[in-house]
Amino acid sequence: IVGHSSGAEAAMRLVENTRVRGVVLVAACVTDLGIESEAISGYYNRPWKWDQMKQNCGFVSQFQDRDDPFIPWQSEGRIVHEELKTELMLTSRGDHFMTREFPELLQHLQEKLAD
Repeated sequence: IVGHSSGAEAAMRLVENTRVRGVVLVAACVTDLGIESEAISGYYNRPWKWDQMKQNCGFVSQFQDRDDPFIPWQSEGRIVHEELKTELMLTSRGDHFMTREFPELLQHLQEKLAD
């Protein structure tokens, strides 16, 4: 499963109760960041089940950006990394991974799925 931004939180909630081969989180966070449209998703209104997520995933990888204009690394992405012990690819792109091409993700998935 690959989840980007709010999709990363959707993936995290899914794997709290569903076994998967692996999950790749891109620009993940742990709070609604004070944004009402994020809060109504329901992803942030209960504690995260970190241990269950780890048990349900063969691997957990994370692409996060120090300079993301929407998701602060220190207060959001870092927490995901520390709680899930993710394989972290930390960049300084400054673009929230909103590009047409993301070859690093493709290469990472190919390596993980080849195992």
